[in-house]
This record gives sequence, structure tokens and C-alpha cells, in this order.
Amino acid sequence: MSEVADTAVVLPLRRKSLLLRLDPEVHNALGRWAGDEFRSTNSQIEFVLRRALVDAGRLPSARPPRPPAPFKR
Repeated sequence: MSEVADTAVVLPLRRKSLLLRLDPEVHNALGRWAGDEFRSTNSQIEFVLRRALVDAGRLPSARPPRPPAPFKR
């Protein structure tokens, strides 16, 4: 084994299960977006939710959002 494999520790991820009802059109759009970014639909939903929480300053483990860049003409 390599040095990295000998010293690596794999911790199990603890995830909550959630039943989510989506409009079929929203689900299809998320699936297409996920495919474009090589993610599963489930991972894409988590990505979008996490980004929205960070942008809203509601994710305690994340830094506060940066202020928007000034508009330039």
C-alpha cells in the first residue's frame, strides 16, 4: 500500500434521509443540470441547497457571503 493509503482515515458520512416531492419539470431540469456537471441529481440538489444557504448566510460552518462586485459599465 502507499503511504497515503496507510495513513488515510475514512469517516462515514452521516446524512439525513428526506422525502422530497418535486414538480416533474423541476426534477428534469435538475437532472439535466446535474448531468452537465457530472453529479447525481441528489448531489445537485444538495449543492444547490448548500449554495443557497451560504448565500443567505444561514449555514453556520460557512463564511459570510462576499458583497456583490460593483456594477461597471
